[in-house]
Amino acid sequence: MAVPVPARVRDGGPWPAFFATLLLLATPGCASIPGPNWPSSGGAGDRPVPALREVRSERAADYDVLVAELAKADRDLEAARAAYQRAAEKDPKAAFIADRLARLHWQLDDVDLSVEEAERAFALAPDDVEIRLFLGRLYSLRQDDEGLDRVLRDAKGRPLDADSASQLYQVSLERGDLDEAENLARQLAEMEPEQLRGPLGLATVYEQRGDFGAATATVRAALESFPDNFLLFMRLVQIERLEGDREGEIAVYREVLRSHTNHYGVLQRMGQAQLKENDIEGAIATYSLIVEQYPEDVRSLRRLAQIEFSAGRYESAAQRLEVVLEKSPDQPELAFALGQIKRALGDDEGAFAIFGSIEPTAPNYIDARLQMAAIHEAAGRKTDSLAEIERLRGLRPNRQLDYHAAALRIETGDFEGGVVLLQGLLDGSEDDRDVLYQLGVQYGVAGQTDRAVEYMQQVLDLDPDDANALNYIGYTWAEEGQNLEEAGRMVVRALELAPDDGYITDSLVWVYYRRAEELFAAKEEDEALRMLERAETTLMRAAELTGGDSVVSEHLGDVLLLRGDKRGALGYYEEAATLEVREDEQPNLYDKLESLRRDLGAPSSTP
Repeated sequence: MAVPVPARVRDGGPWPAFFATLLLLATPGCASIPGPNWPSSGGAGDRPVPALREVRSERAADYDVLVAELAKADRDLEAARAAYQRAAEKDPKAAFIADRLARLHWQLDDVDLSVEEAERAFALAPDDVEIRLFLGRLYSLRQDDEGLDRVLRDAKGRPLDADSASQLYQVSLERGDLDEAENLARQLAEMEPEQLRGPLGLATVYEQRGDFGAATATVRAALESFPDNFLLFMRLVQIERLEGDREGEIAVYREVLRSHTNHYGVLQRMGQAQLKENDIEGAIATYSLIVEQYPEDVRSLRRLAQIEFSAGRYESAAQRLEVVLEKSPDQPELAFALGQIKRALGDDEGAFAIFGSIEPTAPNYIDARLQMAAIHEAAGRKTDSLAEIERLRGLRPNRQLDYHAAALRIETGDFEGGVVLLQGLLDGSEDDRDVLYQLGVQYGVAGQTDRAVEYMQQVLDLDPDDANALNYIGYTWAEEGQNLEEAGRMVVRALELAPDDGYITDSLVWVYYRRAEELFAAKEEDEALRMLERAETTLMRAAELTGGDSVVSEHLGDVLLLRGDKRGALGYYEEAATLEVREDEQPNLYDKLESLRRDLGAPSSTP
């Protein structure tokens, strides 16, 4: 098919229509445009058709325009500029070509040439709004107020039209001239009373001045002319956010929903705002409505279950997920969430079955199997847990899995196997510090504290500021009642490195406690009591940082008992027994508790 070529044009009229034709011709795959050296569709001699990228001085300007547009489509801006320059030489009175050339100069960061060509386009077509506005943007970039006013204002200094007023407003706003921006916003509102650019621009000026009341009043006035306008409502939301009024923001959402019933985006925003306001009940109601109105929205359903879970409504959260999974079982994310809720409800076996239903192809399969391993471990089935972890190590090699497998080997009686696994990870890299730390921990669990401390010293050889290793050695020495001065220095240094660590804080307490024991033994009771006061004060800080910990509570009981406050000590021992007891660290808690109860004549309730 032959490509029709319009007659050469000099008055700028048909060029836009021709440009639209060029865009169609430039569409990839168009059979009307032959490629380089392709044979023509027929004719004398079957002569090859020249490629469209060739410079052809004998062709009219429209040929070069087509070449330019093809080059732009290929992102070859220099070639496009050169082609448009050839077209401009052939047709110097075509405003369209001058405008296109100006924009290419600007894309190539040649602002001066862009202004020069845009001025030529403006002279050729002074009534073309797009050309005038583009030239105005160029002058604003150059901060050329004289050029900007000449292009966008009339002889009396008023904007030529609404588009000019809008562009001048943006320039004033960017320069921080809020008085001029306000004046232009008001003129814009007068020029186009049926549009929102004026009122919204005026509201922005008030916002930048911090006059949120005036901004709100402006938008409310616009709502009287444009009732239930969604954009205006969202602007009210923005003002409430800028003012930091979360309740006001939520009130606007409720107002929007009266005219835009069950609008998905508004409901989502309102739910998020309620969560930030800590209005859990309101958020549950909002997300319940979303789930009711948009039953296919799985993400909102999961969010609702998460909120109910955090609010302690475990049964309700589980029921919601169970209903969905019964209808559509192939949703591993929801299944995983349900398994977590089941665990929180204490139904580990139910959770185990749900995690086990997640297919190996699911993205969260590995995480589900880790949960299953944790359930095995919590139930005392450590051999089963180890088998699961070992299998996962093959599926997803991971240092944390290696450490877990080593610990489980040791806990199941294969101490040598656990140590061999960890030692096999030592490779001279930066990871060695973590491996050495794990070796120290496992030797400590096995009761070989000397070897444990040796490995922790190796950690400190690699990094003298490893807070965990410093704390481990300091606490271990304090627990054994040896090297107490050095232990204190190490724990103090660890606390300097991690000042908000409640467990390191507790270690410092234990150093104070052991030193108080020594002082009591040396008959230095006044100094011993001062040391216990420091221990008690520090323990209160540890309890605050940990949010409640059985070991910390037990240590508080120990401190009070050493001071002779048996009833105070009993209270803390009982508190420790109600928390999650770590029997490897607290082997004597229940014995101390029962002994003190007998001593005070309190009833026994050994678990």
